[in-house]
Amino acid sequence: MVNIRSLDPSASPLDYYGSELRRLREEAGLNQGQLGSIVFCTASLIGQIETAKKVPTRRFSEQLDAALMTGGLFTRLVGLVLKSQLPNWFQPYAEMEARAAYISTYQSQLVYGLLQTEEYARAVLSVDHADRLDEMVAARMERQRVLEREHPPVLCVVIDEAALRLEIGGPEVMRSQLSHLLACLNRPWVQIQVLPFTAGQHAGMMGTFTLLRFEDDPDLFYAGSYGGGQMTANSQVIRERSVGYARLQATALSREDSAALIARVMEEQYGHQPGPAVA
Repeated sequence: MVNIRSLDPSASPLDYYGSELRRLREEAGLNQGQLGSIVFCTASLIGQIETAKKVPTRRFSEQLDAALMTGGLFTRLVGLVLKSQLPNWFQPYAEMEARAAYISTYQSQLVYGLLQTEEYARAVLSVDHADRLDEMVAARMERQRVLEREHPPVLCVVIDEAALRLEIGGPEVMRSQLSHLLACLNRPWVQIQVLPFTAGQHAGMMGTFTLLRFEDDPDLFYAGSYGGGQMTANSQVIRERSVGYARLQATALSREDSAALIARVMEEQYGHQPGPAVA
């Protein structure tokens, strides 16, 4: 029999997902191969997911719900599963990010995670997470679903020109990423400004940081670092960094000039003609 072992459903969201998949598959009278043929995958993949050896995708979960008529159970569970794949130190921030009404961030070297393409994210994450790359990329893409909800947060991003010119994943990946940034500029709740090299010294010189605002909860300040991160609701910190962020926005290029610089970098550095102008 393929991939049969005892699971503790309480061990993790992934273990719970696997145990529920096995239980409901057996209740439906299907073996792993039969279910695999219905959802267009191998019996081995079903077995790996049932034994918590492989992380399911959202598409796979939607197919399971349709095949087993589970009323969206696996589609709901997969969000928890993917969130659990994030580093432990980052999970508290990701939970607060998903609840925020306003996200204001300064990025000094990389595109903000919510605006990364899958290929760009894969290149970034491959540096430290090569052994769990698929899972980490899926978790990052899952974070971006916050921008697709009915009432998405207001997202304000100030990104250093260095992040546009630092070649991540090669020219093709960067062309696609910068094109995605231009497309994001047309979203009504997204504001992207580029901080050009010509700005000189500025309020973000101490590094990347993010401010989260909520409808009913205190504001939060978050600063990431290698292998960790600091999150605080200290009112003095929030006050200082809010002023600093306002200065960054004032120093950065306008929305229109930012779009023009992104398009120019695409053309000059990655050999791509600019796309349609930002509306």
